[in-house]
Amino acid sequence: MLEVVTAVYEKGVLRPLSPVPLRERQTVRLQILPEEPEDEAEQIIQKLANAGILTLPPGYSSVTPLSERERLELADRLGRAPGKPLSEIILEERDAW
Repeated sequence: MLEVVTAVYEKGVLRPLSPVPLRERQTVRLQILPEEPEDEAEQIIQKLANAGILTLPPGYSSVTPLSERERLELADRLGRAPGKPLSEIILEERDAW
């Protein structure tokens, strides 16, 4: 079984932040990774998920957001799409009423 579990080291003991499906006294292998900084929204989402209030969708953390440059390039390409902008179409439809 391969599973990533976040834990806090307290008084010489690793305390998982969420339940782990292990048998009593089962031996596990640990890999210590540097803590990744999280933004405030991500911390709140994680706390709600850990408390069982929020269920994260499958693959939630595997989505990589676009960089600022990629987002601007996409916006530029979409802005050059042929046809009328949606805002113009909506305004024309409102006048028809």
